Amino acid sequence: MNVDKVLDAKGLACPMPIVKTKKAMNELESGQVLEIHATDKGAKNDLAAWAKSGGNELIKHEEDNGLLKFWIKKG
Repeated sequence: MNVDKVLDAKGLACPMPIVKTKKAMNELESGQVLEIHATDKGAKNDLAAWAKSGGNELIKHEEDNGLLKFWIKKG
């Protein structure tokens, strides 16, 4: 998967992962992919809902030893 930008949101509590994701997405062109690294368990539901409501696509997410990774494609 081609990633255009990586956002480190590790250690941030809600709502900061969403705030930082929104800011990072504003810097991308339509069709580009943002990879997000977070540790806040709430980010799983928050980012999925945020992506959908904003017309973006959550391509996939995975969890590895408490590290949550998300890939969101800008709509």
